[in-house]
Amino acid sequence: MKAEGFFDDETQLAPPRTIRIDFDDGSFALRSPVALKPYARCIGEWLERWARETPDALALAERDESGEGWRKLDYRALRRAVGAVAQGLLDLGVPADKPVVVLSDNAIDHAVLMLATMHIGRTACSLSSAYSRMAKDPSRLHGMLQALGPALIYASDAKVYGSALAGCGVEAITVFSRNADAHAGAFAFERLLATEETPAVMQAFEAILPDTHAKYLLTSGSTGKPKVVINTHRMLCANQQMIAQTWRFLDQEPPVLVDWLPWSHTFGANHNFNVVLCHGGALYIDEGRPAPGLIEKTVRNLREVRPTLMFNVPRGFDMLLPFLEADEALAADVLSRLRLCFYAAAALAPSTWQRLEAVAKRARPAAPLWLTTSWGATETSPAITSAHWKLEGAGCIGAPLPGLELKFVPNGDKLEMRVKGVSVFPGYRNAPRETAQAFDEEGYYRIGDAGYLADAKRPECGVMFNGRVAEDFKLTSGTWVSVGTLRVQLVSRLAPLVQDVVITGHDREAVGMLVFPSAQAAQRPREELAAALLRTMRALRDEGAGSSQCPVCALVLATPPDIDAGEITDKGYINQRAVLMRRAAEVERLHGAGQDAEVVRLG
Repeated sequence: MKAEGFFDDETQLAPPRTIRIDFDDGSFALRSPVALKPYARCIGEWLERWARETPDALALAERDESGEGWRKLDYRALRRAVGAVAQGLLDLGVPADKPVVVLSDNAIDHAVLMLATMHIGRTACSLSSAYSRMAKDPSRLHGMLQALGPALIYASDAKVYGSALAGCGVEAITVFSRNADAHAGAFAFERLLATEETPAVMQAFEAILPDTHAKYLLTSGSTGKPKVVINTHRMLCANQQMIAQTWRFLDQEPPVLVDWLPWSHTFGANHNFNVVLCHGGALYIDEGRPAPGLIEKTVRNLREVRPTLMFNVPRGFDMLLPFLEADEALAADVLSRLRLCFYAAAALAPSTWQRLEAVAKRARPAAPLWLTTSWGATETSPAITSAHWKLEGAGCIGAPLPGLELKFVPNGDKLEMRVKGVSVFPGYRNAPRETAQAFDEEGYYRIGDAGYLADAKRPECGVMFNGRVAEDFKLTSGTWVSVGTLRVQLVSRLAPLVQDVVITGHDREAVGMLVFPSAQAAQRPREELAAALLRTMRALRDEGAGSSQCPVCALVLATPPDIDAGEITDKGYINQRAVLMRRAAEVERLHGAGQDAEVVRLG
């Protein structure tokens, strides 16, 4: 890969151009001066195109049963499988008003079913496997299924997922790829694959309208109770056109991904999966995760495939870095074809940014690594902004994509960001009150995040992320605490001993922090982390940080974040609100007046 001139080559990247519009009430809006070009009518048009134009090109791959090789589907085989399963769904009488729900992890069968469902104008909904595979209590899953009212429920293995369905109170067809005979009334996915496609599939395909529901995605719950987000074909197709007009190199080199990010979330499903499908690329489904014992699988896959794009959450990069730093040959292999490293879903710590750049400089000194990001939400399918230029560090989330308008509204000490455009959702399913509350009187979606211009006089320099409006709080002094900004600073300063921190101090005199130690910290004496916490708090104080930016107490938590309790999503980021509610006793200990040997206090 050549880096020389890449950022200045308008055939590779769109130049940053942004218009600012000021309003009389002190708010302002940003938009791209570039018009959005025509986009596909529906998701299936991409598959039809590549099956016709590049039928032998690799589309999907996953590890085979031996774990040594890959099970692969080219675009011809993928289209054949999608057609067969789509016909099977029609034969089963799956109606347009009831979704097809998937409970299990990313896999080829999962992808085929998802695409087949959308190919005939039905709605797909992938739920996090954590609700049925790892959760001790299936009641949350049962509540979701009852709210969705699916016509068909699929999972990879009846012996793994079948028990979670017991007592769910939903009448639906059940399908499994393995051990279907172990679940009463279920049948094998192979039966759908063996169905012979008839003209009915393409008749249903041609009837799809841009506003036909393509997917339902459930919000992660980081801002409250999960809601069912409607994603239309128009939203998803328009958003990929926005990305294509910005990352112009995608039209010249089909992307190759090794990706674990779950299809139950918009990052993995609507951004990454759709980037591949839209541009006729190849997706290697990564069975690894950013967790001890699983990250090794990701490392193996990255070395073997050598992707052209790498998408991840910050925790994923944090887990990957020690392997790349310790093995120069591995780093050279993994980074050899890489066009970019893209992070989203949470803020990247400056220390992680610097370490990634340092690894790349050693592995490929002639081609600096492009670190970039975007910003969006499940409700915006997902990208709103894109940093399609060389960034000097973390924090900037880019500028609005073509076809979208980003508005900044004063809210306390911050500027609340709101968005309007073709890829914004029409509402939450069967939730008129929540839908009405999601939009302001001018039709802008209230995303709940805050931001500000990197350069007030040059809007094309992009937007700096400034945390969530709802996460921030006031101390008793009336001073606002910017949770997002402080959290990123603390995690960066405390790397690599800390996995994450949760900021405390709402309606109290001072800021504190609950600390989730990293795997590295667990292997070292407890005193080392305590000393690092005290050293960091003292450094902030000595640098003149005010009361809102200098914690005075810290408590290392004894247990990791609990996914069952909603403390961490399967994308790997912390739900601040859920942690504070669940660990209210620890918050009281942290801010208590009595002596507690485990609380680190700034004297």
